[in-house]
Amino acid sequence: MEKLAIIGNGPAGLTAAIYASRADLRPVVYSGGMPGGLLTMTSTVENFPGFPEGVGGFDLVMAMQTQAEKFGARIEYDTIDRVELTDGKIQKLVLDSGETVECAALIVATGASPRYLGLAAEERLRGHGVSACATCDGAFYKDVPVVVVGGGDSAMEEAMFLTRFASRVHVVHRRDELRASPVMAKRALENPKIEFHWSSAVKDILGEDEVEGVLLEDLKTGARSELACKGYFSALGHIPNTMLFKDFLETDAQGYLKLEGNTSLTKLAGVFVAGDCCDPRYRQAITAAASGCRAAMDAEKYLESK
Repeated sequence: MEKLAIIGNGPAGLTAAIYASRADLRPVVYSGGMPGGLLTMTSTVENFPGFPEGVGGFDLVMAMQTQAEKFGARIEYDTIDRVELTDGKIQKLVLDSGETVECAALIVATGASPRYLGLAAEERLRGHGVSACATCDGAFYKDVPVVVVGGGDSAMEEAMFLTRFASRVHVVHRRDELRASPVMAKRALENPKIEFHWSSAVKDILGEDEVEGVLLEDLKTGARSELACKGYFSALGHIPNTMLFKDFLETDAQGYLKLEGNTSLTKLAGVFVAGDCCDPRYRQAITAAASGCRAAMDAEKYLESK
């Protein structure tokens, strides 16, 4: 039986592994279907402390993994098929191979996935002009036009942030009015650098090796037009990767796992949560790493008490 298992090896899971392995808990980390998480899809990370020249997202995650393994963490490239969680007892993980793993404590760090339109070009050009995080990538688009898809608060926040860098921010929204809160909508509508394309949809992203524009369709007339841009930001929200736990742990209306106060604790003793799967607000590598530290420390205290 494992003393501590961690599901997910993004910044949250790997930071938890570093702290847990240094506490001699010998954690096993299950990487899941996207080893390293969303950060590996970011070409350059410029806002993680300690890297004044920036660092590749993949390189940063691999450095975290090497550090965790140095202290004794074990990385397993398996996907968890289902779980059987209990309150203060043994936690069971069933791998996609059919093998069952038991652990005395569990840290859930499964992250969240950005919601995209589903265009083939979104996948092909991800990291080459396609992004879902203006905070992460906005500075790469100085003095060039960008497109933001969405009409909610997150889309307006992304658009407002991008006006600091882009020459023009084009917001494409399927409706003829915003879903954002009145305050956020007012700020965006009054910003001279933001242009709205109402009742419109992106049908394709133009460019072979990098984003060069988008193909727009007017949903009222069916007319199509091309709009030049260098960046494409999907601001349609995120989907927390929490389906595995819906029968055992509490979630909010969006599916994010609920925690007890300012801790990593869940309603089940011995089950802890870290990273974007419990964070609908920030979703940054540094905040995920911080919550991984918190989860490992909480897990250590729990195991000591046992």
